[in-house]
Amino acid sequence: MHLQIEAWVTYKGNFYQHIERHALAAPDAPCVYTGSSEVLSRAWLHQMSGRYANALLALGCVRGDRVAVQVDKSVQALCVYLACVRAGLVFLPLNTAYQPDELVFLLGDAAPALFVCRPSHKQQLQAQLQLPADVKYMDLDANGQGSLFDLARACDHHFDTCAVDGEDMACLMYTSGTTGRPKGAMLSHRAVSYCALTLGGLWRFSEADVLLHALPIFHGHGLFVSCNVALAAGAAILFQPGFSVDAVLAALPQASVFMGVPTYIHRLLADERLTPELCAHMRLFTCGSAPLSAEVHRAFEARTGHRIVERYGATEAMIISSNPMDGERRPGSVGLALPGLELRITDTQDQPLTTGEIGMIQVRGPGLFSGYWRLPQQTQQEFTADGFFRTGDLGCMDDSAYLSITGRAKDLIISGGYNVYPVEVENVINRMPQVQESAVVGVPHPDFGEAVVAVLVPHDMNNAPTTAEVIAWTRERLANYKLPKRVVVLSELPRNTMGKVVKAKLREMVSEK
Repeated sequence: MHLQIEAWVTYKGNFYQHIERHALAAPDAPCVYTGSSEVLSRAWLHQMSGRYANALLALGCVRGDRVAVQVDKSVQALCVYLACVRAGLVFLPLNTAYQPDELVFLLGDAAPALFVCRPSHKQQLQAQLQLPADVKYMDLDANGQGSLFDLARACDHHFDTCAVDGEDMACLMYTSGTTGRPKGAMLSHRAVSYCALTLGGLWRFSEADVLLHALPIFHGHGLFVSCNVALAAGAAILFQPGFSVDAVLAALPQASVFMGVPTYIHRLLADERLTPELCAHMRLFTCGSAPLSAEVHRAFEARTGHRIVERYGATEAMIISSNPMDGERRPGSVGLALPGLELRITDTQDQPLTTGEIGMIQVRGPGLFSGYWRLPQQTQQEFTADGFFRTGDLGCMDDSAYLSITGRAKDLIISGGYNVYPVEVENVINRMPQVQESAVVGVPHPDFGEAVVAVLVPHDMNNAPTTAEVIAWTRERLANYKLPKRVVVLSELPRNTMGKVVKAKLREMVSEK
């Protein structure tokens, strides 16, 4: 299945053209500030991406080829991404935590023409992956040095950005694979452009902005919702190699925008140096990739004077909704559907539900992926007959069309024949004074089918609430069938690289206890 989006003419052509126009208009303007206090201009980024584009073609890559990249975050790695987009190649970012066994499947499925890896891993990966003989290996380290950089440096910086159709694939992003085999979501130039331009407009990005970037760039949040938005708006990026509380706090006075995940927000709040004075220069804080509790949302406002803009996206849709810049930013809500997107809540038969009812979140619009790589039947199964994508998330909308996420469909707990939505129980437990955060999962139960198990992280491990106290607290606030049958206390919840709680892992852990 290949979606036809002919009506959205604004997003035709190569995404890179939206970055290139700023480089041509003001080549000397600052574009990237590095950790070593370098200031790299728009012209530098444009020329360096041109060198890499020529290098990729010199390696035999042709339009439509996949270029797999598993390297540490660096400005050079960002240039490789931009070069792929410019050259009509398909960028395939890979989590740096993936081990050889995981890479065997991903690279075998994607069939890249080139694999760029870390120099320290190159020999091991060549021996273990056993990719086809025609797949080339190049390397790039955390400092942006390596065989690919050496080749690019020797290439001409002039490169004519490839004329592509908006429906041509720009990136191949694999789903997290927390259950089952990962699937490759094909993201077109149209979808990438829609995300960058629409968010840039909604969040009022301009050439005056400086984005403090601490996210990884192998993930859609750090790449499409951060780098792309800033670069397409002509904003500069204060580029950090990773998240560090000290580094972020030191850089905040030089920035105007910060994009993070809940883990970042929690850690910043835990530091007494986070003050309104430190954030006085900031224009916008956003948070995504995982739910941010209403309590943390309010605590951040109290500490900084800023209300976080929480938003919602998915690998297959990149960005779906956002709280507004003007108007109410509601704690616990991910806001309103983006312009041009249609959002609805349905039952299991794809029939729309009424306001306030919890159901399946479905979306249709220009930001959607084009389908799953080499899985036409799977693609067809994930779309409704009228073209809506089934996100797999559960949620509800209120009278003002604000969307709230209640969990993943696969995380729904059915206990004694009743539906229990984990986020509802988590929100109640999170209000306990001793509790820092919680996660609720279902485990098999001989009588109820599934039992509700609450896993919590206390502020102080020596003062954790007892099972009886948690049950008593929730009994006053929830129906009996929603109450946890068991409470497990941990020092931290298992999370993936973007801060999402891995509930499949959590279910394994509590089932063993």
